[in-house]
Amino acid sequence: MNNGHYSLPIPANEPILTYVPGSTERNRLKEVINELKSTSIDVPMYIGSREIRTNNKVAMRPPHERKHVLGYFHAGEAKHVKMAIDAALAAKNDWEAMPWESRAAIFLKAADLIATRYRPYMNATTMLGQSKNVFQAEIDSACELIDFLRFNVHFLGEIYQQQPVSAPGIHNRLEYRPLEGFVLAISPFNFTAIGGNLPASAALCGNTVVWKCANTQVYSAQMFMRIMKEAGLPDGVINLIYVDGPTLGSVCFSHPEFAGVHFTGSTGVFNQMWKTIGENISRYRSYPRIVGETGGKDFVMVHPSADPDVVATALLRGAFEFQGQKCSAASRAYIPSNLASAVRKRLIAGIKSFTMGSVEDFSNFITAVIDDKSFNKIKSYIDKAKRSSKVKVIAGGNCDKSIGYFIEPTVIETTDPKYVTMCEEIFGPVLTMYVYPEGKFSETLELLDQTSPYALTGSIISQDRAAIVEATKTLRNAAGNFYINDKPTGAVVGQQPFGGARGSGTNDKAGFSINLYRWLSVRTVKETFDPPKDYRYPFMQPE
Repeated sequence: MNNGHYSLPIPANEPILTYVPGSTERNRLKEVINELKSTSIDVPMYIGSREIRTNNKVAMRPPHERKHVLGYFHAGEAKHVKMAIDAALAAKNDWEAMPWESRAAIFLKAADLIATRYRPYMNATTMLGQSKNVFQAEIDSACELIDFLRFNVHFLGEIYQQQPVSAPGIHNRLEYRPLEGFVLAISPFNFTAIGGNLPASAALCGNTVVWKCANTQVYSAQMFMRIMKEAGLPDGVINLIYVDGPTLGSVCFSHPEFAGVHFTGSTGVFNQMWKTIGENISRYRSYPRIVGETGGKDFVMVHPSADPDVVATALLRGAFEFQGQKCSAASRAYIPSNLASAVRKRLIAGIKSFTMGSVEDFSNFITAVIDDKSFNKIKSYIDKAKRSSKVKVIAGGNCDKSIGYFIEPTVIETTDPKYVTMCEEIFGPVLTMYVYPEGKFSETLELLDQTSPYALTGSIISQDRAAIVEATKTLRNAAGNFYINDKPTGAVVGQQPFGGARGSGTNDKAGFSINLYRWLSVRTVKETFDPPKDYRYPFMQPE
């Protein structure tokens, strides 16, 4: 029973630890990395109260150290998807009936566990399983994940307090119900925080969830799942399974209790999902919520007034941190002719100064891309560029997977603004630079807006305020997250709600209340204290 209006903690963004040599956090993280590498773990699927193991075991290997085996996870099949749905539906009534303050406490406790005892484990599993350097892991699997959990509680508390006015003699109220059925969460490899947030945000709202993470993210996903269970998450609220996409879709999208999907991944997969859901619309109890953050071809637009050092830094960080495997990574740059030489020089020098190798060497800025499929795709773009007369590879371009999936950060310069690497998502450490005549800033803005089907992130770098105003207006629909004098990456929960439109998704803004509304179904309740007892209205009285 809820007997009070409870005050929830006001969230603040989790501080980023530095991991400088000699620091406590650095020493502890290295201990945990050694601990994890010395143990081969056996990872089950988590369905209801059961840990499910199959005969189909899949090895988990660090992308930067292909020979090493971190452990194995147990891959499932269609029957396990059905089991997960059944478990979610069985847990639904008790979970949505749990008082809000008790649900909130579970997620707040999980955030505290990650911030303290499990911080090195979340970071180490992300570093080893997804090849993130220590800083990229810290801002993702520690800080952003903690922020998602804490800020979502705060935002949902605010939503619950949003109530309508009541006229005299009437009491009006809104009930924010969870969706009717189960929610499917499908998460990518590149952000551990996204992997945790997709199921957790829907679950916080009272929904029960079937969660399929990418196979290349299982190592960190299972750690988050274990933490959630320790925090008190009831069995069946989130069910973590490892199955292939077609199998998942064939079962979930044909189920009458399918209530919604929370997705981050490729545009092509999302389009196919949407089509399948549309074809099956008559099967469902209600219209499913379809929430997706998909591809990007993120830009940096540079004005002739820009500082070349600012431009180069934004590109070096924005394009190459985490090997360019961020949805928001800068992958096309528009450089004015008056700055081209200076920017080119700084980019080449910066890439030459990068160190690349294992995540266990904390001095490395660059590590490996995620897997063989990704390596081959990225390499094919670079190889084509080397053969093309339209472009020139001015930095990087070397690829080697003998030890790990290492691709050197690469800059391609093109004279064709519609060259393939200016238009298509590559999802790797490849930046394409187009030099435009410095007097054609306005025309280049229009060109930029028409080049890509995506609209996720982008930035304008300029010291001219009028140019910033013009770019902000012209590129209004070109990016859901728009940055001024900064790189187009690094959105912070509660500060820069994240998401894009056009081919980049439904723009439902993870890290803000907008996203949580999608996992709620509102009921309006009107209560009349002294109801009328005669149908006649005053205007009907005789003269």
